[in-house]
Order: sequence, then structure tokens, then C-alpha cells
Amino acid sequence: MLESIHSRLERISQLAVWVGGAALLAAALMVTVDVLSRKIFNITMSGSDEYSGYVFSATTTWAYSYCLLHRSNVRIDALYNYLPRKVTAILDVVGLLLLFYFMSIMTYYAMVSFVDSWVNNSVSITTLGTPQWIPQLFWVAGLILFFVTLIFVVVYSIIALLQRNWDLVARVAGVPSIAETMQEETHGIDVALVSESSAKAKE
Repeated sequence: MLESIHSRLERISQLAVWVGGAALLAAALMVTVDVLSRKIFNITMSGSDEYSGYVFSATTTWAYSYCLLHRSNVRIDALYNYLPRKVTAILDVVGLLLLFYFMSIMTYYAMVSFVDSWVNNSVSITTLGTPQWIPQLFWVAGLILFFVTLIFVVVYSIIALLQRNWDLVARVAGVPSIAETMQEETHGIDVALVSESSAKAKE
């Protein structure tokens, strides 16, 4: 059951990344058109810089859950790799709990900010006067998706830790190994070739 939920969250987070990437691409095209029209025709598109900032801040949060599920967050693992499996599993869970504590505070105040903007009808101080609740809605949505995903990963990791399943803890919350990183970057092509050549050499 937990594995099924994990797979579904992966699909949702991947969709969020694709949508966020498309939004970033659209923002980049808008800025490009603005720069070219300003240079060639001396015409500017008002608000391209403002909207691109909104898109960047929102799409960043939409990628959080994908990074968490794929363990792509940056961690200092110089000493980590030399520790016993049990110790690294405990550290992985502790790290998730600390991240949960931080994100609970951040998500709470993000929602407070969104509600305040909605109630007070706050607008940007630019000439466009963009209602702030609109970009904040997408920003908060990404944070909520990440927070829900984080809750699941924390529960999943704690259950695996209590079962003394160190491999599962490492797969859910641990630092990816070199082989896993290579497989992620090359879609398994190089890793498969190395594995096949190693198998043939042993034969």
C-alpha cells in the first residue's frame, strides 16, 4: 500500500515538474520577446519581469516534492558514507523530521500570507497592480503538495526504521549511491552496460 502511494506521489510530482517547466519556458519566451521588441522596435512589454518573477517563485515550490521523492536535495555526505547502515538510517529519519518541522512553519506562514492578501485584496506596487493572492495561490499550492509528500515520506521512513529495514529507509530517504546517480542521469544506459560487461567478465 505504501509503495503504491509512493508511486502515485511520484507521478503527481512529475506532472507538477512538467507543468512548472512549461511555465518557466513560457516566461523565458515572454522575456525574450520583450528584450527583442525593446531593442528592435523600441517597444516594451510592461510586466514581463514581474510575471517571470511570479512564475519562478511558484514553479520552484512545485519541484520540491519531485526532489524529495528522488532524493535530489543537497546534503553533505563526506562522513555519512563511512557510517554503519543503522546509523545512516537513523540520521535519514532525523533529517526528515527536522525538514518537517521547518516546512510546517514555512507552509503555515505562507498560507497566512495568502489569506491576508485575499482578505485585504493586496496588490503589487507596480503599475500592473497584480492581486497578490493570484501568484501566492500557485506558490502555496506547491508548498502544500510538498508538505503532504513530506508527511508521507516521514511516515514511510519511520515504519521502515521500526522494521529495521535499512535498505528501504535508504531507498526512501537516504543519500543516493553513485550507481543510482549514474542511472538517474543516464536513464540506466551506462549502468546497464557496466553491469552486463561485469557479468560477462565474471563468466
